[in-house]
Amino acid sequence: MKTNLGMQFLVLLLWSIFTTLPAHALEDSGIKNLRQTSKAFAAVAREVSPSVVFIQVEVKVSDSTITRFPSPFGDELPFGDDLFKRFFGDQFPGIPQEPRSDKPRDERRTRGEGSGFVFASKDGILSDKTYILTNNHVVENADKIRVQFLDGHEYDAKVTGRDLQSDVAVIEIKATGMPAVRLGNSSELDVGEWVVAIGNPFGLSHTLTVGVVSAKGRTSIGINDYEDFIQTDAAINPGNSGGPLVNLNGEVVGINTAIFSRSGGYMGVGFAIPINLAKEIANQLIEKGEVTRGYIGITIQPLTTDLAESFGVAQGKGILIAQVSEDSPAEKAGLRQGDIIVAYRGKPVTDIGSFRNSVSLTQPDSREELTILRDGKQKTLTVTIGKLTKDTMITQKPAQSTEKLGLTVQTLTPQLAEQFGAKAGEGVVVTEVKPGSIAEMAGIQSGTVIVQVDRKPVKSAAEFKLEVEKSSSDKRVLLLLKKGELQQYVVLSW
Repeated sequence: MKTNLGMQFLVLLLWSIFTTLPAHALEDSGIKNLRQTSKAFAAVAREVSPSVVFIQVEVKVSDSTITRFPSPFGDELPFGDDLFKRFFGDQFPGIPQEPRSDKPRDERRTRGEGSGFVFASKDGILSDKTYILTNNHVVENADKIRVQFLDGHEYDAKVTGRDLQSDVAVIEIKATGMPAVRLGNSSELDVGEWVVAIGNPFGLSHTLTVGVVSAKGRTSIGINDYEDFIQTDAAINPGNSGGPLVNLNGEVVGINTAIFSRSGGYMGVGFAIPINLAKEIANQLIEKGEVTRGYIGITIQPLTTDLAESFGVAQGKGILIAQVSEDSPAEKAGLRQGDIIVAYRGKPVTDIGSFRNSVSLTQPDSREELTILRDGKQKTLTVTIGKLTKDTMITQKPAQSTEKLGLTVQTLTPQLAEQFGAKAGEGVVVTEVKPGSIAEMAGIQSGTVIVQVDRKPVKSAAEFKLEVEKSSSDKRVLLLLKKGELQQYVVLSW
């Protein structure tokens, strides 16, 4: 009892001390914390800024209208022309320009700007090289590249290597003693963590902006073939592209690459390539001048709610194999259409983007384990990773799913099979899709070949009709579609 009374007295005493602190003491404490935070940002700027460069590029053109640099988003921006904008303002790639001078057409030039940072250096007897990491779209097609450091020193640069699919590039200058940044571990970033972006927005050299990590693992933005973006609200504007995204330890955790904008300027949504991914690619570019990617030979699609239910698995547990390429590493390893990949190299697989990145960064000829679900049973297969080439690439299309059935099919005759790139007796061809039907809503079009119904092969229109009628009690049907070289599962519900 005495002990309890003693504790109560101590609590009351402490409470009285802190509640009687003057207001200015509490204010001073808050201001002190803010000063410490601002000092941390200042320390990051002092450490990293000397390694950041302002990149100016120049290209010769001969057309009467200045030729565009290639856009990092392709000819059609993923969210519309007025949403995604390049990082370089009106004077750079993707923005058609009028000639600025009366020079002959074959001497006309256009210029652009971006950012980069010192990544590594190599000392040699005959030459010293400093390697600078940036975005591919900053230097792609450039005839002349010049970089400027914080201290005003300028150097001519040349491309060491570029990778279009990840939008990573390495350029080099003949110099020694340039300070390289320290690289962090982007996998350890937490959503909500403070980050700093440093670059040259609108040509304003070595500008620092502050924000937080808004999200991680953005893989469906549609900018690059291989995506795993860090999303941040640190202000990013035209000219920041290629600059570093830095944590409060002064370590680079990403390359600022793209913005989501309705105005072409900052709107609170920016994307950075994780440094772990960029580092792997940059090292290959320095060593070999190109990137070698692993290849399995499958077409994959997300495991939607409807698909998960049809295959009897939990949603979000794995990704679905829609197609296995003939004579591919996947086929040789025993993978089949309809298998669900749940783990790769012992790590869970939950989305297409991270799986593709993991496979692409796997060394060709290495033997890796894939864990799959087949007919509800788990199996582990060993696949020998192949080398990705233009001939082995297969586009991975996402699944479509809706509710309600409305299409007309016809048996594949030899003539129809030849017309639609299929085999006679293997599937039926869609000849008509009713407007407003679930088939139309699912993206099924005339000319689409239906190979399976509820995972059973169909060889004629009569078989197709019979299998669909068997699904009437469930009011849902799982179809395997084929169009061109691609195959894809879709669930129709009504």
